[in-house]
Amino acid sequence: MMQVDPEHLTSLFENATEGIVLTNGNGNVVMINPAIQRMFGYAPAEIIGKPVETLVPVHVSPVHAELRQQFYKSPQNRVMGHSRDLHGKRKDGSELPVEVSLSFYHRNQELFVIAFVVDITIRKIAEKDLLAKQKELEAMTEAMQVLNNELENKVKERTTILEEALQKLEESQTDLNEALKKEKQLNEVKSSFVSLASHEFRTPLSTIASSAAIIGRYPEKEDQEKRERHIIRIKESVNHLNDILEDFLSLGKLEDGKISANPAKFNLSALLIEVTDDFIANEKISHQIKLISESVSDFFTDKKIVRNILINILGNAIKFSAPGSLVIIHATQKEHEFTIKIIDQGIGISEQDQTQLFTSFFRGRNAANVQGTGLGLNIVRRYLELLRGRILVSSQLGIGTRIEFTIPEFHMESP
Repeated sequence: MMQVDPEHLTSLFENATEGIVLTNGNGNVVMINPAIQRMFGYAPAEIIGKPVETLVPVHVSPVHAELRQQFYKSPQNRVMGHSRDLHGKRKDGSELPVEVSLSFYHRNQELFVIAFVVDITIRKIAEKDLLAKQKELEAMTEAMQVLNNELENKVKERTTILEEALQKLEESQTDLNEALKKEKQLNEVKSSFVSLASHEFRTPLSTIASSAAIIGRYPEKEDQEKRERHIIRIKESVNHLNDILEDFLSLGKLEDGKISANPAKFNLSALLIEVTDDFIANEKISHQIKLISESVSDFFTDKKIVRNILINILGNAIKFSAPGSLVIIHATQKEHEFTIKIIDQGIGISEQDQTQLFTSFFRGRNAANVQGTGLGLNIVRRYLELLRGRILVSSQLGIGTRIEFTIPEFHMESP
């Protein structure tokens, strides 16, 4: 095997951007590199020979020592701190958030452990900023919901308020872009939100504004039919706005953990019939909706969440298929779970788009002209996670889509 120049190894150790701490089998520090010196404020002479717990906050030092002993019994290369935050303690007693990876080797039958340490202070600041911006977006969405509720009684007045709110949102886009520039994930969410709001809100608002203005041109009694036509347009636009706001609020509540499963026993067959009949009774829907139930009876889970999942998926099947086409709901139930397949003859989903189908704000390239927020299936996925369910999608462009979801029975001892 080719010999490595020791000077190269020394240079690698001295110039590494990650902090490196070498400890022996007793947990005492053997070597530290300059990155650790800068990170924790110790000179080599001040730390070498001391327990590695010197670099750990006092309140977790005993636990760290126990975990270290366990690691020494069965060492393996791994990353520390899964699903919990890790902190180091500087010489001055202050703490800093870190990520730590562990490696090990034996020399002369003695165990040595290498810890690679990364200071993630900047990332934590960015995450805090991300959370604050998410709260701002939630507050904006809730404010828009209030405006929508008042819109039914004061259409013209509230339309003006919503238009002003949208204008302010668009005017603040530049400021938001600058503020969120350092965080890629939040920047993408913001861009999607503003783009969607600009498109989805402007169309119904324009309809409301124009219809409200036109109504004033028909003051005579014989013009009642014309007035009714524009009133219907206003109501439909208001309902569309309400659907959009409900999607935003549902997603926000799910992300914040404000929605939880409340299981209870209910008749699944009755729920399927109820949801199907609601769609059939809708005068705007001319589809053939066929319900097939096999051994479907009582079930123990959250009825409200199941209803929301059904309405969302069935609504999509109808929205993205031609009037008069067939939509099939096929439900089967086993001892401890049920499966529902919803099959349509709609526009279908490309293989490329299927990989992003459950992403927030995602719209298929062939669905650009269909109203929607791009949040529906993302919300469905989150609902199914609450119920420990699973979902499968198969689709072909121009032929149709089949969405199949399975939900297990919810037991009180379940997490």
